[in-house]
Amino acid sequence: MDPRALPPRLVIDPSLHPEISVELRSSPHILRMARSGSRMDTTLNPALLFVLPGFLLMLSVLTGNLLFYLASVGSGLMVLIRWMAVDTSYRSTRRRLRLAREHANQYILPEDLDRPCQMLLRRAQNAVEAIMGSQVHKAGLIDSIDNQVSLPEEIWQISQRLRKLSSMHAEQGRIIPRELPSGMEDAFKPYTTALDAAWTSLSRRVRHLEKYAKQVLKADKVYHAHLRLEALAAKTPEYQQLIAETVRDELAHERIRELSDQAAHVRKLFEESILQARQAAGELLRSPLT
Repeated sequence: MDPRALPPRLVIDPSLHPEISVELRSSPHILRMARSGSRMDTTLNPALLFVLPGFLLMLSVLTGNLLFYLASVGSGLMVLIRWMAVDTSYRSTRRRLRLAREHANQYILPEDLDRPCQMLLRRAQNAVEAIMGSQVHKAGLIDSIDNQVSLPEEIWQISQRLRKLSSMHAEQGRIIPRELPSGMEDAFKPYTTALDAAWTSLSRRVRHLEKYAKQVLKADKVYHAHLRLEALAAKTPEYQQLIAETVRDELAHERIRELSDQAAHVRKLFEESILQARQAAGELLRSPLT
């Protein structure tokens, strides 16, 4: 399946404390519960597990029947083990749900966006993923530290605006009638135009990200070639000696010069591709969405 057709991934405010961010990211189903206003099923309260042992114990006290007493003790032990597991899960879910509600404005789920906005966000995420996963980024050749800070913030800013745009699209769909009375079209047009302008601006922003990613991937390919050339360059004296020993003098000089020129050419291509990637990043980051 085309990655661009997939729904976007969860987006979390990069300014959020890392521990809270990890908690939220680990439980997307809890985030959906918080967003929809769902409450936990109180019937799953671990305390209810003790009803049966308590009932059996009460019967043993009232009837003096040893069988009821032994049954209450046995079931009580099983319930205690079960309670320890269920209570931990229950408390953890309740804590995460509370955390999700407290930070409801600091994460964006795919379903917070309409389909066109989902696809645009996914494109932005794919571009950033390509940049962050590149070898030139990992090698620190394209301002990796700046990327690690600015690119997550860029995705957050884009996703926030897409969420608002989705909400206003839905609102406009509810308010504006499908069939407008004659002569009323122009009265509604400025509102539609405003949303179209916002969409155009965000689309342009994502294209800038994709341009940056394209330059980085281009630099990556040259970087791979550069690394292989460096490995061969270490053996240049062996090649030069081989040529000098087996080829006529004039031809030998020409072949040796070609080796040097080829190494210089690939190195120049590499430097140019890195420069182009940095320039693309500069265009993107000179006007941040903040």
